[in-house]
Amino acid sequence: PPSSTSRRDRMPDSAVAPSACTTIEEVGSTGVGALTIAFLVLGVSTIVFIARAGSATAQKRYYYCSIFICGFATMAYFAMLSGQGWTAIAGCRQFFYARYVDWSITTPLIILELGLIAGAEPASIAAAIGADVVMVFSGYMGAVSVVTTVKWFWFLIGIGVFVPVLYTLAVTFRESAVSKGSEIADVYGKVAWLTIVLWIVYPLIWLFSEGFASFSVSFEVCAYALVDILSKAVLGFMVMSAHDILGEGGSQSREYV
Repeated sequence: PPSSTSRRDRMPDSAVAPSACTTIEEVGSTGVGALTIAFLVLGVSTIVFIARAGSATAQKRYYYCSIFICGFATMAYFAMLSGQGWTAIAGCRQFFYARYVDWSITTPLIILELGLIAGAEPASIAAAIGADVVMVFSGYMGAVSVVTTVKWFWFLIGIGVFVPVLYTLAVTFRESAVSKGSEIADVYGKVAWLTIVLWIVYPLIWLFSEGFASFSVSFEVCAYALVDILSKAVLGFMVMSAHDILGEGGSQSREYV
């Protein structure tokens, strides 16, 4: 297959439809290495969370979220590593749509996990998940758009619904966590701000990869892989480190499971 140094046709990005491609800029060896590392880290994390869930009581809900978050991500990275889950988009660039399938499942689960930790109202959790799904869908539609104005219209829609999601994580869920006591508030604060900071990085990567196509495909893959590992596996281990605290606070939010 073409290496990461393969270049698109001479035509402007906005004028090149995928069907017109004679060569495609594909992921190189560095990107493949990043896919491999992400697959292994997320896969091992899934196994660890499964093992830990067996001895958990009130904490099972959090481990189940972590299991499926890392489990679905592992499957997505296996697909990308196996040469599946991609197509060519405008500009003759390799586009891994498998990650959007991953995000459409794992990011709602992350919101659910954070909401459960905070003891948030089910309606608030559902609203945040709904906005998140719209955000992921908008990112996908923007990425595959051939017309430049359409691409940026989808991007603006995604950012428009992204802001309420961030507000929910930073304010609404935080208020619920504070009401459960200082220990739960401290745990929630750590995992929530990790999530918020990393989720802000995603649209920045999108801007310079699916958006302006400034990043090479390999750099894009490396950047997304790093953020995925931190926002999924590291998040899960942070939650696991608060095992005892979440066990004590679990009975207070049992009605939300």
